[in-house]
Amino acid sequence: MALKPRPSEWLLGAYAAIVVVTGLSRMGRYPAAGWAALAHALLILVLILFQSDKLGQFGRIVRGVAPFVLLLALYGALDLLSGFGAESTHDQLIRRWERALFGREISRLWWQNAQSIGWSWVLHAGYFAYYFVIPIPILLTLSRRDERQLVRASFALMATFVSCYLVFIFFPVAGPYYEFPRPAAWFTANPPAKAVYAVLARGSSYGAAFPSSHVAATWVAAAVTWSIAPRWGLALIGAAALLTVGVVYCQMHYGIDALAGVAVAGLVIPLTRWATATSDRSVRGS
Repeated sequence: MALKPRPSEWLLGAYAAIVVVTGLSRMGRYPAAGWAALAHALLILVLILFQSDKLGQFGRIVRGVAPFVLLLALYGALDLLSGFGAESTHDQLIRRWERALFGREISRLWWQNAQSIGWSWVLHAGYFAYYFVIPIPILLTLSRRDERQLVRASFALMATFVSCYLVFIFFPVAGPYYEFPRPAAWFTANPPAKAVYAVLARGSSYGAAFPSSHVAATWVAAAVTWSIAPRWGLALIGAAALLTVGVVYCQMHYGIDALAGVAVAGLVIPLTRWATATSDRSVRGS
């Protein structure tokens, strides 16, 4: 008897189907988009295979983690779908929104008007901490062998990235990292800044600025972790606050991107409660 798909699997399957259709429709303009379509078609096949009732305990754990890992691994498909930056972006609109809301382009001027080597160290380190913060709720649930919380954490992070990826595909925004000249050499000469720029040089997708998935995912990771281990969650809330400021001050995202990332997190957290509660009722009723 086949297992029932989990909320994260429904979500990832729906996203993969959208990417398949989008990739096929863009192949005429961007031939490489076909590879994105193929990769996500194979992803749907993997999700179907996960519905086997012969997975065993280890297989169930893999099933809980795999959708999240696979989605992150397919981040590069965004470049294939955009023709490696050939799609027109909406930066001018976002910049107008930023000027209207803040009275100036804070993503371009903040570091210049508040020059500080110390803050560059701290806020670039806060930005880089993202790569350590995101896995924490997954690792905590794995260490506790709590399959229910693993499903919840996986769905929350999945919903965050899927929401952001869909906007990246259909409303691409390059962001200050591409639009503005790099900050002065003294500002980026410290080790945390060098680490951030090294990572972005190797793994940044063009058009993936709005909303800030870094901000959104960090706040969601903090919220999920808080429900599992409050002390860890409190530390992650501090990291999320630092990162939200850092992505703007360090000229990686527009201020609007950061606010939109917080808004995504604010929507995903109650969505996760609803989806997991609905799934639990379905399992108990079957």
